[in-house]
Amino acid sequence: MKIAIAGTGYVGLSLATLLSEKNEVVALDVIPEKVEMINKRISPIKDEYIEKYFKEKKLNLKATLDYKEAFKDAKYVIISTPTNYDVETNYFDTSLVEDIIEKVISMNIKTTMIIKSTVPIGYTKKIKEKYHIDNIVFSPEFLREGNALYDNLYPSRIIIGDTTPEAQKFGELLKENSLKKDVEVKYMGSTEAEAVKLFANTYLALRVAYFNELDTYAEINGLNTKDIIDGVCLDPRIGSQYNNPSFGYGGYCLPKDTKQLKANCKNVPENIINAIVDANETRKEHIANMVVSRGPKIVGVYRLIMKSGSDNFRASAIQGVMAKIAEKGVDVKIYEPTLKADVFEGYPVEHDLETFKNACDVIITNRYDDELQDVEDKVYTRDIFRNN
Repeated sequence: MKIAIAGTGYVGLSLATLLSEKNEVVALDVIPEKVEMINKRISPIKDEYIEKYFKEKKLNLKATLDYKEAFKDAKYVIISTPTNYDVETNYFDTSLVEDIIEKVISMNIKTTMIIKSTVPIGYTKKIKEKYHIDNIVFSPEFLREGNALYDNLYPSRIIIGDTTPEAQKFGELLKENSLKKDVEVKYMGSTEAEAVKLFANTYLALRVAYFNELDTYAEINGLNTKDIIDGVCLDPRIGSQYNNPSFGYGGYCLPKDTKQLKANCKNVPENIINAIVDANETRKEHIANMVVSRGPKIVGVYRLIMKSGSDNFRASAIQGVMAKIAEKGVDVKIYEPTLKADVFEGYPVEHDLETFKNACDVIITNRYDDELQDVEDKVYTRDIFRNN
């Protein structure tokens, strides 16, 4: 069958790669350079499995700038466009999702739209009412940046926010294209599926914030963070995943998803959701204070990315930390090899690592790298376990 995918970020490109082994896939994007790269089988994002599949697999995949070419005769149109959080409205900006929906409607084609973009709770139901349509399904994704295709090949679960025959066929399609045996597929209402996405990500943010606060307590009181975490996590009810301290949760999903859930809970009696959002800001302030207490004239920021194996630094926690350091009157300098410019958000960028090391009094890094071994005495990190 033909499948169209609108948006070629982590979600869209991983799905395009996954499904194009057994189906005809046409991926739509608005950036000519990305379209050209995909058609040349060069991944525009850093993802080990996408890069591997582009090199080794015979994929029936084409990218285009023309939405009519992409959507014509497509059995499914998967929408994976960005939905950035708008702090003014306390709401995801869903304009790009609606732009795709309107384009599909304008073509008067027989297809089923699948929303993979993260949306507010209750959004799909409202969209159906707004456009007087039923051929739209919400299906959340649960992917890690840098491991998006792997997480599609070996999914933890598949959630489909509809129970119609077309929705069930799509659920089976994802299951058939995965390599994991006995993947559980759960069908439910669209609003419940939207809640699954936001509550799952907010729980992960809660866990990150919890171990960060444990680390803050240990650091202030001169205790061994690793020993405490090891002892806590030996309890099988707690486990040892997502327990490595950091400068805060960040990346494209957790900051915006927690804020959206907080907004969705506006009229619901709760304490925890608000606290998770607040805890992340408190953590960044603590990190900044600890760095400034060392009395540096210049603080170096080693990498803006959230973790190794990624090239994305949207909303990375270290950016919030460096902004707070600068607010305290300390100069900040960045080393980020993926940046070509000499300035980023008003901060100077140093492209030579050795010059960067020599110029900085303290070097902060969310995740430690052996490149810093020779200046370890300058490094401030909370990467206790030296893993992501």
